[in-house]
Amino acid sequence: MPETAEPRTRRRQGGATAESRWESISRRQRVVSVTDPARARESMRQARDRASSVWSSLDGTGRPESGWAYYVILACVIFLTATGLTMVLSASAVESISKDMSPISLFTKQAVWAVVGFAFMFGLSRVPVAFLRKLAWPGYFIAIVLLVLVLSPLGVEVNGNRNWLSLGPLSMQPSEPAKLALALWTAFILERKQRHLGDWKQTAAPVFGLGALVIGLVLAGHDLGTSMILGSVLLTALWASGVQKRLVGITVGAVGFIGVILALTSSNRSDRIQAWLGHGCDTSGLCDQAQAGLTALARGNWFGVGLGQSQVKWSWLPEAHNDFVFAIIGEELGFVGTAVIVAAFAVLTLVSLCVVLRYDDVFIRVAGSCIIVWIALQAMVNIAMVLGVIPVIGIPLPFISYGGSALTFTLAAMGILLSFARHDRGTRRRTERTSRP
Repeated sequence: MPETAEPRTRRRQGGATAESRWESISRRQRVVSVTDPARARESMRQARDRASSVWSSLDGTGRPESGWAYYVILACVIFLTATGLTMVLSASAVESISKDMSPISLFTKQAVWAVVGFAFMFGLSRVPVAFLRKLAWPGYFIAIVLLVLVLSPLGVEVNGNRNWLSLGPLSMQPSEPAKLALALWTAFILERKQRHLGDWKQTAAPVFGLGALVIGLVLAGHDLGTSMILGSVLLTALWASGVQKRLVGITVGAVGFIGVILALTSSNRSDRIQAWLGHGCDTSGLCDQAQAGLTALARGNWFGVGLGQSQVKWSWLPEAHNDFVFAIIGEELGFVGTAVIVAAFAVLTLVSLCVVLRYDDVFIRVAGSCIIVWIALQAMVNIAMVLGVIPVIGIPLPFISYGGSALTFTLAAMGILLSFARHDRGTRRRTERTSRP
């Protein structure tokens, strides 16, 4: 019996030992389960602190002349402008030679305008917001005078639109500085009307009245595409200032209705719409440009036929260096090249929006939002036009299409965004408080 009892005793002791081990393990698990939420919260707090410190170092907080947004915007602008100069040279050389001109003549002119534009950009990136406020009314009156001169004998009609001004050896499109002037002017007016945003007579009436004067003068030159961009700038200003959404919705509906009426009552515009729908392409020839653009994109495939190797630019595609330069990019650099361009515009738009949203100042929010919508919408419209999504309406691609005045004032507008991005939020607010009258 003792021999048989000893193993039982060992088994009971072994069982007790196993139970104690199990209780010890379960006790540790209960302790861990109780402390895990606290540890998780502490880990999350530390992660947030590290992320905040990294973001502050990138954003330049506390360092007025640094910040990741400034350098990202500047890099995108330089990349797009350099790409534009390259593609203008590639797309215009053949046409220039056919007109007994130097193959680099248009490229040289565009490069000179680019230098002027970069000078404006870096100059405006260094000015305080108080100075930009002072430019609002003078800029508005200068834009009005230039647009009126277009309707005088100094105005020049190109492709059915009277939107060019010839001043001796210098020619320009006054609608380009008008975009920038309208953005600054509406920001200035709506900042002064902040206490009366609920009263449409105090806010919408002056903005629509004097803003419509700018758009009306552009429409008098039959340039519906640019008028649409200006109308979008005006609507963006109202939305960014905090005007009642109902008023903005009514305005959008009214502008859309007026745009449809103007498109249908013009034979040139209605013919373009018919061509976009595929009617009369065999007889009118209005579809040739759009079809040549799609052919160029198709030939490019994934990686393109090579820089300078486009065949469509050999008199097959009108305005190859201007409105349809995106098609040449697609043919020579392929889908990858066009995707990089679209990505650059997307990054530029998103980072600029991040800069503007950092501020509570109405002038900065409205002016910055107007510039962002102007550049982004114009790029979207041009790319959609080349892809055949919308009718051909003659909107150039910012930074890339040929056009000196367009490039110069687009770079000047980016200089204002760079000015907003140079300083951290706290420094900018203190500067504004001391500069306000």
